Amino acid sequence: MARGTLSFFFILSFFGGHLVPAAGYANGKVTKACSTMEPHHGVPAQTTTSPYQLKTNVTSFSPGDKIQVILTGSKSFEGFLLQARDPTNQASVSTIGTFMLTNPIRTQLLTCSMHQDSAVSHTSDHKQSKVVVIWNAPHDAPDTVQFFVTVVAHYSKYWLKIPGPIIYQPGVTPLPPLLSTTPNVIPASTPSTLPGPITSEGCGVLKSCLVDPPGCNPGEDLHCFFLSMFKEDSEKQVMTFELSGPAEGYIAFALSLDKWMGNDDVYMCVTDGDSVSVSAAFVSGRTYPEGQTQRGLSSVSWRLADGLIQCRFSRAVRLSHEEPARYDLDQHYYLFLASGHDFGKHKQQPLVSSQRKLINGSAEVLHGSRGPLILKMHGALMLFAWMLTGSVGTFIASFYKHQWANQTLLGQKVWFQVHRGLMMLTVILTAIAFSFPFFYRRGWSKHAGAHPYIGCSVVVLSVLQPVIAVFRPPPDCKRRPIFNVFHWGVGSLTEILAVAAMFTGIRQSSLLLPFPQAENVLIGYVTWLAFFRLLLLINKHFQFRKSMQLDEQQIVSSEQLQISSKDSCLKTLLLAALALGNTGLLMALLSTIAEL
Repeated sequence: MARGTLSFFFILSFFGGHLVPAAGYANGKVTKACSTMEPHHGVPAQTTTSPYQLKTNVTSFSPGDKIQVILTGSKSFEGFLLQARDPTNQASVSTIGTFMLTNPIRTQLLTCSMHQDSAVSHTSDHKQSKVVVIWNAPHDAPDTVQFFVTVVAHYSKYWLKIPGPIIYQPGVTPLPPLLSTTPNVIPASTPSTLPGPITSEGCGVLKSCLVDPPGCNPGEDLHCFFLSMFKEDSEKQVMTFELSGPAEGYIAFALSLDKWMGNDDVYMCVTDGDSVSVSAAFVSGRTYPEGQTQRGLSSVSWRLADGLIQCRFSRAVRLSHEEPARYDLDQHYYLFLASGHDFGKHKQQPLVSSQRKLINGSAEVLHGSRGPLILKMHGALMLFAWMLTGSVGTFIASFYKHQWANQTLLGQKVWFQVHRGLMMLTVILTAIAFSFPFFYRRGWSKHAGAHPYIGCSVVVLSVLQPVIAVFRPPPDCKRRPIFNVFHWGVGSLTEILAVAAMFTGIRQSSLLLPFPQAENVLIGYVTWLAFFRLLLLINKHFQFRKSMQLDEQQIVSSEQLQISSKDSCLKTLLLAALALGNTGLLMALLSTIAEL
């Protein structure tokens, strides 16, 4: 039984930790991909020559013209995202102009960079081989415009940001072949490249810094997450920001009025092939940051090397009235520092500053935490409930019914009162802890894998147990054995699911505990329980054989009474050792939660 239970724990923990919702965008609502044009399918883009091409019916244009853009290919495709951009500004994610549809059944218009109808995508995964749309040249169009398209042949096979034709305004000199054919390649001499790595030099003296882990140097540590802010000129009302982190996808920070995500002013550095796009957006709720723009940002530079993504940009303390949602920098805000593989999904809980910071204030070293207090309380209470009170309570019911057979407490046997008290405390702690994530998320967590489902099952079964106990038949009733088996079965299932919830919980991005240390502690906990259960099962077997012998002899000698007393003392010591061991393992996990 112990071996099967342990195996079940590991199976559940493995699948729970690796169960990730896979969601495509068959309906073409791909505004999340506006900036990078990356479909976020969890697989890399194809590097072979694309079988798809873009064409236009003209090579030059004037503001107000309507240009026909045609997407064709030697193979059919399920999805696409089409935009027009400025090829002379590779770091820009802003779209240019608007589109009109010729086939609204198969194609639809999207809002990118806060420009309505500035991109086109599919409406379903129905295979197509040709798309024709009309591009409207705006009155403020740049001298050159290039069309780009991402084409999805099927879910796991796509070509990213295929460069299309460049069209020019009259009298404009055509671009060099390098820029007109390979949009992701930027010459080393371009001003957008940082001359060297960003470092922590000057933190607390010349600039304010928020780093994780504390004291790390982004110029030397590949796992250092870094944000700094400073004034280059005290007379100018301009702030410069620096960001650095592992080159895994993106790194971003936000200015927030509180410690809750939502209604935040966000700034992002996102890998875009061999370059980095730097943009800003305002997030009104717990949603993907849409409407990315470079308006208001200046002196943008970046570096993508040595396994790091780094960027630097400046922004005026106060922006014009054209940016009403953006925050002024002469106010106090909490700072959020986030990163991830796919833009819009955090690899782990964002680092949040411990207190508000006056952005254009004096230089200081800021401190933060990746563990929200309410989620720390959730994890701590759940671990306390199931690693200590619930665990000890079930052992008492399983092996200690005859330990204090002639002793009572408040009219009931001692073992029963202790068992009932511990299990009721477990139910109360579980119910309280269960509510905390809902307060924090303000609803259901959609990206937590199997953990919330297992947790809900634990809560339901925990509440069901005392309800079942209310209808417990008398000891001499024929239905009592049925009740005992059912009550034991529900309790055992609840304990198994509780351990599975622990294994999946320690890998949640919202309260990510150190790996593999936390997992090793839980494995040790399961092994510890299995060891004591085996010892007590062996003891129970020998006690049963002794009782059978006494029944046959119908004689109880003083020597046998002495042996029984020693056995009772041994079981008491085992219970104490179990409780102390559980407490030690619990404290190891609680200490890691406190350090987040």
